[in-house]
Amino acid sequence: MLDRKIGIVDLSRNSVKIVDMPKDIRAKYLGGRGINTYLLYKLLRKGVDPLSPNNVLILGAGLLTGTLVPNSSRFNVSTKSPETGFLGDSNCGGFFAPEMRYAGFDHIILKGKAKKPRYVYVEDGDIEIRDARDYWGMNTNDAQVSFRKNLGDVEVACCGTAGENLVRFANLRTGVKNSAGRCGTGAVMGSKNVKAVVAYGTMGLKIKHPQKLLDVVKEVEDYILGSKLTPILGSVGTPLLYEVSNELGAIRTKNSQLNQWSDSLNAENIEKEVEKMIGCSSCIVHCRHRNKLGGEGPEYTSVGLLGANVGIDDVKQVIELQNIANDLGLDVSSAGTIIAWAFELFELGIINEKMTGEKLEFGNFEQARSLLHDIAGREGFGDILAESTQAAKKFGKKSEDYLIAVKNLPQSDPHDVRYIKAFALGIATASRGADHLRSRPTLEIFLRLPKEVKERIYGKGVSPDPTSYDGKEKTVYFSDNIFAVVDCLGICKFICHGFNSPHFLDYPRFEALLEAATGMKYGRRKMEAVGKRVIDTERMFNIRQGLTRKDDTLPKRYFDDPMPMGPTKGHHIDRNEFDAMLSRYYKLRGWDEKGMLAPSRVEEIKSVGGLP
Repeated sequence: MLDRKIGIVDLSRNSVKIVDMPKDIRAKYLGGRGINTYLLYKLLRKGVDPLSPNNVLILGAGLLTGTLVPNSSRFNVSTKSPETGFLGDSNCGGFFAPEMRYAGFDHIILKGKAKKPRYVYVEDGDIEIRDARDYWGMNTNDAQVSFRKNLGDVEVACCGTAGENLVRFANLRTGVKNSAGRCGTGAVMGSKNVKAVVAYGTMGLKIKHPQKLLDVVKEVEDYILGSKLTPILGSVGTPLLYEVSNELGAIRTKNSQLNQWSDSLNAENIEKEVEKMIGCSSCIVHCRHRNKLGGEGPEYTSVGLLGANVGIDDVKQVIELQNIANDLGLDVSSAGTIIAWAFELFELGIINEKMTGEKLEFGNFEQARSLLHDIAGREGFGDILAESTQAAKKFGKKSEDYLIAVKNLPQSDPHDVRYIKAFALGIATASRGADHLRSRPTLEIFLRLPKEVKERIYGKGVSPDPTSYDGKEKTVYFSDNIFAVVDCLGICKFICHGFNSPHFLDYPRFEALLEAATGMKYGRRKMEAVGKRVIDTERMFNIRQGLTRKDDTLPKRYFDDPMPMGPTKGHHIDRNEFDAMLSRYYKLRGWDEKGMLAPSRVEEIKSVGGLP
C-alpha cells in the first residue's frame, strides 16, 4: 500500500514521468493534503501567476482512501489560488480518489499548459495525455456522462465551462455533486487546457494486516453507528445546521446585513424535495441528498449562501440555483457570497446600472440564476463577478468594506461568526482564507458543553461560553491539527472527533486504523505532529506569497456592525480582544508576534527529503 506512485504530467512537453513516493515525505506528511502541501511548497516560487503555465495543480489521495476504513474517500486538490493569490487547496469525496489509487497513483501533478484541449487518463500504473476536443465546452454533468459512455466504468474529476473560461472560483467536480469547490481549482485546470483527469484501476491496495484492519473497522463502524448524531445526519444531512444557526440568530443573510432568515429553508421542507440519501465510497453515514430536480444536495452551505445570503426563501429555487452552479462548475460558496456582495453594493449606490446592465435586488431568483450563467460564460456583468474578490478593482475601494472574505476568499460558512468567537478566529487564521473546514469547532454551535468536557477536548482554560474570547485559541489550535491529520488520511470530517460531535473518531482510532492498514506506528504525539507540520508548511507557502499578520483578520462588518436580530443581537467582534486572541494563537503555534515561523522550524521543514 505504501508503494503507490506520483505521476508528473508535463503538459507543455506532452510528457509523463512516474516516480516512487519518497519515504521521508510519506513519513512526515502521510498523504492527501499533507503531501500536496509539501510538494506545492517545493515546486512553486514566489510571484507565480496562478493562471500561467508555471503554476501546478496537484491531486492527492489520503493515505487510507480506498481502504475499508469508513468514510475514507477523500482527496485534496492543491495549487496557488487564482482567487486569492495564496494557498489554493480543496478537499473532495466521492469515488474518484479510490479509483485513482486502484490505478496505482496517490498523487498526480499537472505542470505547464497543453497547446490544445486535453484530458489525463490514468489506468493501472500508466498515464496518458489524450485529446479532449470532443469534451471541451461541456458542463460537468455532460462531460462525465460522455467520458463514461466512451471509456467505460471510469471515475472523472473535471472542470466545467466556468473553468474553461477561467472564472476565478471555478471548481473541479466528480460525480453529480462532489466538488473540490474552493480556491479556483477548476480555473487552474482550465488554464492548462485540461478538461479532466480520468481514472480506471484494477490494481487494488495491499493491506499490511488485513484481519486486524477488519477487526478495527468493525469496532469503528459500531462506534460511529452507535452515535445519536449518525442517524440524524443520515436522514436530513447537513441542512439540519441551518435551523440550528437560524434559531440562534447566526445565519448570514443578505450579505450579512441581517442574521436571521425564513424557516422555510429548514431541513423538514428540504426533505420534501429529496428522493433518497446517498453516500461517498465506503461511507456508512449517507448524508447526501439526491434531489428531485436532477442533482444532489442541497448542503447547509448552498441553503445558506444561495438562499438566505441572496434573500431567497423558496426551497425549490435554492436547489435549482445549487444544481446550476454545480453543473457549470462554480463554487457555491463564492458564488453566493459574490452575488450577495454585488446586490448590496447596488443598494448602496456604489455600483449602478451603467455597470450591471440592470437593477440588482435581493430575492430575485431569475436574476441570480442568470448571473450564474453569465459568470460561467464571462458575459456582461458576469465577467466582472467572475473575478470574485478581485472585482473590487472595478467596484472601487469602498466596496471592500462590504466584502465578506478573508485572504481574498469569500466566506464558505453560512454561519455569522460575530457571535461565536472561536469561529471568528478560525476563519481569520485558516490557511486558504475564510473557510469552515480547516478549523471549524462545530461543538460551539450545537450545545453549551460543560467546562470539564470542553477542557478535556481542547485543554485547560477554555470557556464553555461560545461568546467568550477566553481560551478560544486552544479550540482553534486543536481543530486545526486534527482536521489536518484527517485530510492527510483521507477520512471525512463528519466522523471526526470535535467536528460534529465530542465523540466520533479521535487520534487513538486513527492510530489503530493506520497501523492495521499500513504497518506505520504513530502515537498521539507523532500523529498530532503531522498536523502541526502541515499547518506550518501551509504558512510557509503563504508567507512566500506575501502573507503577513494583517491578512489574519475579518471582514470590516464583523468588527464594526453589531448583529441586529434575534438572541445574538448586539454581538460583534471586539478588535482588541480579537488581536489578543490572535497573539495567543500564534504563541501556541510557535510563531512570533508577526505570525512568522522560527528559522529553525523553517529549516527543519525544508530539510524533508525526497522531492521527486
